[in-house]
Amino acid sequence: MTAHALPPVVDAGTWQRQLDELRAREKAATRELDAIAAQRRRLPMVRMPDYTLRGEDGPVRLADVFEGRRQLIVYNHMWFPGKEWQCPGCTGFTSQFTRPDFLDAYDARFVVVTQGPIDEALAYRRRVGNRMTWYSTADSPFGADVGAPPGAGFAVNVFLRDGDTVYRTWHTDGRGTEQLSHTFALIDLLPYGRQEEWQDSPEGWPQSPAYSRWPSSKDIARLYGPDADQGIGPAEEV
Repeated sequence: MTAHALPPVVDAGTWQRQLDELRAREKAATRELDAIAAQRRRLPMVRMPDYTLRGEDGPVRLADVFEGRRQLIVYNHMWFPGKEWQCPGCTGFTSQFTRPDFLDAYDARFVVVTQGPIDEALAYRRRVGNRMTWYSTADSPFGADVGAPPGAGFAVNVFLRDGDTVYRTWHTDGRGTEQLSHTFALIDLLPYGRQEEWQDSPEGWPQSPAYSRWPSSKDIARLYGPDADQGIGPAEEV
């Protein structure tokens, strides 16, 4: 006996035929994603004001956040004032990106922007072991203007720089950010998938409330924070 329901067992030929049927749908979805990307490349853009953010070394113009590159991806991280542990979804999502320097070849950069004051944001970044570059928009309307106002949700925005002029070219939020994540792509390959109640799964498949299997921010700190190698849990706030 097994603890969970199992997929039906069939012969190799039957399995291959059903895989081929699924593969046809997967290839169609890939072609549709290619078409969506082509439409994205044809979107118009909006000129942005000359915002000033705050980085680790002080104030920085939005145009200078590009650090000489022409393209910029910004992840707008949720922030709740006074909280020791910030949004676990944002914390887990951005912890994936440990080597974004591959974007150098595409004249692009990927950074985090949050509504938190820069000192608090950098302390949190260290505590959870985040490897990305962070900026604060606490003293600027930038976050609110790009769909991530104080106390609200997260977002992804993409910008293009022409000299000192910055343009906004794309935006998404909610599940639209999943396409940037490798975690869900891997989990969705598993026979039981995400195991969340909202998903269409066969009867008897393990399911639990949405987000309940996600690691907490404290879990992320324990795994990747400055004390992770010693196994003694997250560092104290600095």
